[in-house]
Amino acid sequence: MAKASEVKSGNVLRFNGELVSVEEYIHRTPGNLRAFYQARMRNVKTGKIVEYRFRTDEEVTICRVETNDYQYLYEDGDYLVVMDNNTFDQHNIPKLLFGNAIKFLKEGMNVTVAFESDEPIVAQLPNSVELEITYTEPAVKGDTSTSAQKYATVETGAEIRVPLFINQGDKVKVDTKTGEYMERVK
Repeated sequence: MAKASEVKSGNVLRFNGELVSVEEYIHRTPGNLRAFYQARMRNVKTGKIVEYRFRTDEEVTICRVETNDYQYLYEDGDYLVVMDNNTFDQHNIPKLLFGNAIKFLKEGMNVTVAFESDEPIVAQLPNSVELEITYTEPAVKGDTSTSAQKYATVETGAEIRVPLFINQGDKVKVDTKTGEYMERVK
């Protein structure tokens, strides 16, 4: 157990029996009232935002979280099998930890997974990935209005919007958080 004054932004706490990640943690001293800590926390499992005021002497449980890079190997039902790059241990990670970014995941890609006592709590892809365009309609000559876009399918099967000059076989950089086209890769 630790005091509320020892908590920092980025810590993972066990709060009301659930794991929460501290996003914002501010010390407040309002006039002639007692000081407190205003915390904005995100539930690790549901993603729901929780706000709470901690007294300065209140006891909290700071969880020990280990974050490491893993290589994605294959899909196994509702789980993805990843391998530790150092020890070659394999772990099953629930698909829903990756969220919508999972549609840009391909075999051999490195992912970041955070564990709290052998339980995976957070998983994320790199901020951007390079993928090959497997299908897109050819652009029509003269069809070049300002920032015109068309749909394209990438090698993972996801559909994204790209500029008209992108052709089948081109490699593009995609933002995994928004699913938007970033640039063409040479």
